[in-house]
Amino acid sequence: MKTKRFSPSDWHKDHPSGNLVFQYCLEGDPSSRDNFMLVLGRQDGDFHMPRHRHNFDQIRLPLRGDMNIGDGLKQKEGQVGYFAEGMPYGPQDDPLGKTPPGERLQLVLQFGGASGCGFMSMGQRLAARAELAKTGEFVGPNYRHPDGRMEWGLNVIWEHVFGERLKYPMPRYPKVVIADPQRFNWLPTPETPKTRKKFLGAFSERGVWVEMVRIEAGGDWTSVHDSARRLLFVTQGSGEAGREPIGEYDAVQIEPGEQATIRAHSELVIFLMGLPPIVVPEDSTEEFETVDGTDDGTV
Repeated sequence: MKTKRFSPSDWHKDHPSGNLVFQYCLEGDPSSRDNFMLVLGRQDGDFHMPRHRHNFDQIRLPLRGDMNIGDGLKQKEGQVGYFAEGMPYGPQDDPLGKTPPGERLQLVLQFGGASGCGFMSMGQRLAARAELAKTGEFVGPNYRHPDGRMEWGLNVIWEHVFGERLKYPMPRYPKVVIADPQRFNWLPTPETPKTRKKFLGAFSERGVWVEMVRIEAGGDWTSVHDSARRLLFVTQGSGEAGREPIGEYDAVQIEPGEQATIRAHSELVIFLMGLPPIVVPEDSTEEFETVDGTDDGTV
């Protein structure tokens, strides 16, 4: 089990827009196709991204403020969004308006999806950006080659890191899937009377799932799963994970087969993301697309 405490000052300006800063909660193994990155994103200025897509899955939870996801839709504070690999979304246009910089905060999990494409770590991305900037120029989310040609930046970075064109899985879902936890019921867990759960959904043949766990003060709950990694994020309260203290915005990583007991000092609410192993059949007929991007950044 691994825990990561929230820090009010540990923010990194690693997003190409320049208006988002990150706090890295938990990260996986870059050499594995089930690599992942759990981050807190804070909006410090007006934010805009053209319509785009990724070759990895995402789960997003706005903690403070809403998020524009394009097509006239907003993911509201407290709602859970699943963004399937290969699915276009945006354009995102989020001016701060009267909101003070830094007030909008969002939890984001990015991870390798069921297609087996994997997930490129932030360390790999930043190293590639630095090397590519020696010969070309990054302009927002795009990259200007030495010959002046513009291309979606992530395509260029992926090819630089892995030596092959980035391919996009055909999306399993046509749109962002949004769950509103307020419309789900807390259900009792008979084995732990002071614990209740909200199961919010499971996605793709991988069976990635999201749920919320609420533990009353003085209660405890044990998480165990034979094959799935579990990532826990505290949205309210305080307690202990094993012998480690945990509180608001702290994160806990529990590996497959590992058992971890969470104890609540005050009422504890946990957002849980379950990541089963990726299984790609040898005879898979999964279709992919290789896209270079267009002038407006659409991919």
